[in-house]
Amino acid sequence: MTAPRLAVVTIARGRHAHLAGQIRGLRAQGRGPDVYVVVAIDDPQVHDVAGRLSPADWDLRRPGTGLRDGRMPLSAARNVGASTAIGAGAEHLVFLDVDCVPNPTLVARYGEILADAPGVGGPRVVCGDVAYEPPPSLPGAGADGRPRHHPARPPLPASAVRAVEDVSLFWSLSFAVTARDFTRVGGFDEDYLGYGAEDTDFGQRLARSGGQLLFVGGAGAVHQYHPSPSPPVQHVADIVVNANVFADKWGWWPMQTWLEQFRDRGLVHRRLDGRWETNDGAAPGPDGPGAAPAPLEGAARGQATSRTTSTLPRVALE
Repeated sequence: MTAPRLAVVTIARGRHAHLAGQIRGLRAQGRGPDVYVVVAIDDPQVHDVAGRLSPADWDLRRPGTGLRDGRMPLSAARNVGASTAIGAGAEHLVFLDVDCVPNPTLVARYGEILADAPGVGGPRVVCGDVAYEPPPSLPGAGADGRPRHHPARPPLPASAVRAVEDVSLFWSLSFAVTARDFTRVGGFDEDYLGYGAEDTDFGQRLARSGGQLLFVGGAGAVHQYHPSPSPPVQHVADIVVNANVFADKWGWWPMQTWLEQFRDRGLVHRRLDGRWETNDGAAPGPDGPGAAPAPLEGAARGQATSRTTSTLPRVALE
């Protein structure tokens, strides 16, 4: 029986060296992707890098999208990647952040898990673990200087599959989903522009659709280092706008830790109506070359741990 056609999808603006690292990781897979989709966001050189480094026998697809109101359309770019992959016949979709280099078993493991998905019930989204490279000048968490995992996402044994009730732990750095289930969830909400909250929104969409979030072992990746302050003050304007969009939709505040840290630094304030606003009227802008992860010492992507005001029914998955 022929395995379902599998696509790896990444989006990028800048980060050409990191894209090259990802391609090297994909070339080292035991099972390579059937389709590789590289979505360039206002950066034609991304396609040049992908074309130069991808093997000639790969089915390489290179769609693109521009900035929207001067901001990075991360949600729309992922949706473009998904639709391109599905148009190329892919039934399984693996999304990798451009900064992520897959371990040699990632593609095969994701394909195995998706192939075992039941044909009934709600959609399933599968997330492998991601370890973070330490800064080049620092030894890392241990004496060996190896990449380390975020405390909220420890690694699992290679054969492990764990259902996760808290869908706010979904991150788009590395995940897999069938084309059918991606469509059932509704893809990413394109009302979010720039950095922040689109991941959390996708998790809420998954729960609303009666879906299930799974953490799996054996599908690891390494996030290549790049500087990112904590909290991510370079994204303050985008985070404020997107947090308001999210709260209007779901009834609770995402990224609450970051918002409070911005407030403590005098960058933002709460209005009388409860909405967040920047203090200097800073306009949202391009997020730079790619979506930066939350620093390891911070809360998990700056998310609030309390969602008592949410009207979304919780889905018991374990």
